[in-house]
Amino acid sequence: MHVTALNSTELSHPDWILKTVAECEITILLPCLNEAATLGPCIREGLHGLQSVNVLGEILVADNGSTDESKNIARALGARVIEVHEKGYGSALKSGIKAAKGKFIIIADSDLSYDLTELSRYVEGLQNGWDLVIGCRLPSGRGTIHPGAMPFLHRWVGNPVLSALGRVFFNSNIHDFHCGIRAFQRDKILGLNLTTPGMEFSSEMIVKAHLAGLSISEVPATLRKDGRTRSPHLRTWRDGWRHLRFMLLYAPNWLFLYPGLGIFLMSLSVFLFLLRDPLVVGNIKFDTNTLLAAGMGILVGVQIISLATFINVYTRGHGLLPPDSFYQKLAKSRPFESGLAVGFSVGILGTIYLVRAFLEWKAVGFGDLPYSQGLRLIIPSVVLIALAPQAAFTGFVLAVLGIHTLPNEKVWNNKN
Repeated sequence: MHVTALNSTELSHPDWILKTVAECEITILLPCLNEAATLGPCIREGLHGLQSVNVLGEILVADNGSTDESKNIARALGARVIEVHEKGYGSALKSGIKAAKGKFIIIADSDLSYDLTELSRYVEGLQNGWDLVIGCRLPSGRGTIHPGAMPFLHRWVGNPVLSALGRVFFNSNIHDFHCGIRAFQRDKILGLNLTTPGMEFSSEMIVKAHLAGLSISEVPATLRKDGRTRSPHLRTWRDGWRHLRFMLLYAPNWLFLYPGLGIFLMSLSVFLFLLRDPLVVGNIKFDTNTLLAAGMGILVGVQIISLATFINVYTRGHGLLPPDSFYQKLAKSRPFESGLAVGFSVGILGTIYLVRAFLEWKAVGFGDLPYSQGLRLIIPSVVLIALAPQAAFTGFVLAVLGIHTLPNEKVWNNKN
């Protein structure tokens, strides 16, 4: 899209000056970093959009350190400008949300990639009671992407894959987790305590809204080719990783529990199957080497499951994730004693296998044991004995995590 520069007459034209209102219904929030080429037209479209839906509103520009004329352009067009010193897309939006006067907020990029004259579907969603209304640019959500508006890798790999993971991890129906235009009730989003400073802020908003039980709607959005004359702020691999990393941190079951259970159950099945006899499939013989690998899989799976349990107890106990009755009961069910009991039982069973191996070795005068026979006793012994302290210490850590701590850290600084 070709964007002409704003001249002095356009900047001072009274039709574009937004009058200050003590209370407004909608704030259009535009994060900005050196957007002089496109910010003026965005503000003008936003003003037209407010007029088209017949609501009182304001244009708020959250400037993130522009060194061009962006701030002067915004003020000349009647927009309110706040300066955000902490760098990052998320930082600009967090500050803008706090400073907004509107009951409702519509955020959009400042590069003309979204048409702000078409606000009706977002305003209708908010007025119908939705807490968060997300635009969707992807065809799967009835969106439209103009030719050249989105890089190939973003359109066919990054956005679809990350959004698909978000739908699976958080039981979401949102097709486009990263759409730059969205609307929401200001108080509801402030209550989510959003913290991320970068591009992953867009994922954080949706993830935490789902976890908090907010009502979310998705509406079609059109992505135009932006009008910027500089390189984009978005960095494909860096920002893609930050989105994925954030989602994994808030989905510990998918990162730890489910993979751990899969590794453990698969390894245990193979282990039990080969514990007595080898398995021959065609010309392939699965014997003690496979048994040893399965034993390692059991240990790895149990370790990952333990980590999943620790993370769930901690995050749900400290309000980082919604509470879960299973983990609440687990933390309060004397886990240290249970861990010691399980560890002791597993250790005894491992010792029995070890004693059997010793007796069979003794029976041959401490000479050479048949390779397969000896390993079928030693391998389960080693695996079980290795699991014993792990079970005990897992219970101990869960007991520590379940301790109700005093919220005031100053207790350690008190001096008599």
